[in-house]
Amino acid sequence: MERIHRMGSISRRLALAAPLLGFIASKTRALAQSPLKNPAASATGAGKAPDIDWLHYAGDVKSTRYSPIDQIGPDNFNRLEVAWRFQTSPYGPKPEFELQCTPLVSKGRMFFTAGSRRDVVSIDAATGEVLWVYRKEEGERASKAPRLLSGRGLAYWTDGQAERILFVTIGYRLVALDAKTGLPDPGFGDNGIVDLRLNDDQDMDLNHADIGYHAAPAIGKDVVIIGAAMTGGGSPKTHNNVKGYVRGFDVRTGKRMWIFHTIPKKGEFGYDSWLDGTENVGNTGDWSQISIDEDLNLAYLGVELPTGDYMGQYRRGNALFGESIVAVDLHTGVRKWHYQLVHHGLWDMDIPCAAILCDIPVNGKVVKALAQPTKQAFLYVLNRETGEPIWPIPEKKV
Repeated sequence: MERIHRMGSISRRLALAAPLLGFIASKTRALAQSPLKNPAASATGAGKAPDIDWLHYAGDVKSTRYSPIDQIGPDNFNRLEVAWRFQTSPYGPKPEFELQCTPLVSKGRMFFTAGSRRDVVSIDAATGEVLWVYRKEEGERASKAPRLLSGRGLAYWTDGQAERILFVTIGYRLVALDAKTGLPDPGFGDNGIVDLRLNDDQDMDLNHADIGYHAAPAIGKDVVIIGAAMTGGGSPKTHNNVKGYVRGFDVRTGKRMWIFHTIPKKGEFGYDSWLDGTENVGNTGDWSQISIDEDLNLAYLGVELPTGDYMGQYRRGNALFGESIVAVDLHTGVRKWHYQLVHHGLWDMDIPCAAILCDIPVNGKVVKALAQPTKQAFLYVLNRETGEPIWPIPEKKV
């Protein structure tokens, strides 16, 4: 991982990092006399955050990916110099070959996952000095997991006093660490850990189940939301694989608050869209990032296809909530609306990232919108209060 800074005579620097082509190139901003204010960035439970911090995977809970930093531009980009480098290869039994992590920055400290064991590292953002490292040994459970390596990152939470770093291990455990020390929070779960292969409304093998997570947790109003990811690729080992339910947990205690069945159980909304029932199908997880509108108290899930990506004989019908955007209540997980991008999708053109929540002018009025990129190279723009398309989206049978 490489951090690049230094522009002219700037002497006081902090880093805000983003991934680029398998290494980390960081943006920087000096502590200016009159710093710009970032209306989007806030630390959950702590009000406005300094504009030099990067406290969420995509900038903020709305995934706006916005920062007000302004000291790098076309006139000085060619004068950037390397300030320090952080080598991730020692963090695991073999070097990592796919570094996807987006680091977080808070109060001059940088936090990120690193290496093929998915360790969590805290460093001084200005010097690169290691402050602490956390490692969870998982043995066979990690070696058999579907999502390996360091993953996409972690989450930061504070109530103004306590500070926590939360991430999901390779073996599908949710861990809460003290941001200052790197020690597990004894008040969270079982000594800082929640086993995500338990309390999931289905039975699964704790060591070999085809379920994990490589995305960063989403946190809004003290609720931690965790999705699910299975083995990548178009050929699942079995059509009745593990189901990718989404859950919300209390950020302080680790207690499960709700679960959303992305594959409906009998009697639930959407079950009738599966002509052969839902007992012998799997996947349908939310494997990427999740956006949150704290004002509307809604979380927006981007759900993938059921098994399998290229064959639908075991899931005849529209098969909700496959290939859908689903808005759920942040505190209960109750579905408020859904929009299925493709009915009975077959080509794995699903949702690879968090929706961007933005307020845009439409016909003279400002509308609360959701803009969802997809693998289709289409941007679905919906009213995030109702799920209705902002502009007409014609549907055709094919």
